This record gives sequence, C-alpha cells and structure tokens, in this order.
Amino acid sequence: MTEEAIRVFLETTPKRTFAAALDWPGWCRSAKTEDEALETLATYADRYRDALRGSANPLPAGAEDRLRVVERADGDASTIFGVPGRVASADRAPADVVAARRLAEVVAAAWAAFDRIVAAAPAELRKGPRGGGRDTAKIVEHVVASDHGYTRGLGIRISAPSPGDPAAVAALRDAMLAVLRRPSDGTSLSKRWTLRYAARRIAWHALDHAWEIEDRTEP
Repeated sequence: MTEEAIRVFLETTPKRTFAAALDWPGWCRSAKTEDEALETLATYADRYRDALRGSANPLPAGAEDRLRVVERADGDASTIFGVPGRVASADRAPADVVAARRLAEVVAAAWAAFDRIVAAAPAELRKGPRGGGRDTAKIVEHVVASDHGYTRGLGIRISAPSPGDPAAVAALRDAMLAVLRRPSDGTSLSKRWTLRYAARRIAWHALDHAWEIEDRTEP
C-alpha cells in the first residue's frame, strides 16, 4: 500500500465536515470545511502513525501527502454534534479473512494506544477555555461505556464491564475483536453498521479521546 493513494471519505454539513481514511480505521478528523478537515487529517498522520507503532500495520511514510477524496456524503445531526456517523458505500465492500484480520488489528492498536496514553496521564487534566472537560478517569469510563454500547452495532451481547476491572474490559474488547475478525460480505452486522464502518467508528472514538488526554495534559 506504500505507493497507493489514501482513500478518503468526506461526511459534510454546513457546520462540520469529517474526513476519514477509509482503509485506516481511526484516522478520522473533523473541521468546519472540507479543505480544513483534509488539512487536519494530514496533520494528525504522525499521531496516528505513533498509535499504530509496534503493530503489523504501520502507516506508510508520506501517507498524508497522498490523500484522495473518493466519496462524499451529506452529514446529519450526529456529524454536527461531533460523531462520524455516516456509512460510506465503500464500507459495504466485502472483507475477506486477511482484510477482516487487519481491521481488527488496527482497532486493537487504537485501544493499546489509548491505554498507553491513559497510563501516562495525570488524574486531573487541564480544563478547556470555559472550564469544562472530563478528567482522565471519567474519559476512561466514557470510552469503556461507549465500547459496550457499540456491541449493539456489532450484533453481540455482553455484560457491561467496570472501567476499573482490566479483565472485564479485556473480555469486552476480545468479544468485539472476534466479530471484527470474521470475513464479511459487506452487509450490515446489526441494523446499519457494517464491518468496515464498525472498525472505523470504534478506533476513531478510542483515538479521539486518547489525543484529547494528550492535548489536555499539562506540559
């Protein structure tokens, strides 16, 4: 993939646009306009590359210079709120054994990056300009609860883990990865989530909050 274009999906509204690298789950950033979203996506390449360090799927050098928009879709209220919620037509492409395994490995790397950043973070994070923002433990609680909520999109049922129980969190992630590793013909897993969209959404959420923690950690 080193010489190939990086396929990008744009989810747009007049107020916010998400740019997502279709073949790199979690590399997804937003801004007000399409151009700004693409620029932001490119500037996060090194952080995304670092998130995948040690995995079997490193982001190639110079990937940020090969972004190519291949699909657009109108966003909705979720987009404006700050969630990449639209399923691209490319997300409905089949995924064979190799492709599905790769998706799962990238999601696992995103969770590992989140865990590394949490472990290095202080308990209290710098507040936003209006004094808001969750501290580290609350962000972990939110991410774990969201991951459990995502199991509905994967079509599985599992008890909600306590964020402070590493074994229970690992069991939740293992159950989710087991679904992501299964080959897919591109149809929905449950309701509207496809395999490829699920991987993108789950990895994006983990990395979005990992980077938030980094950005709000006092130097």
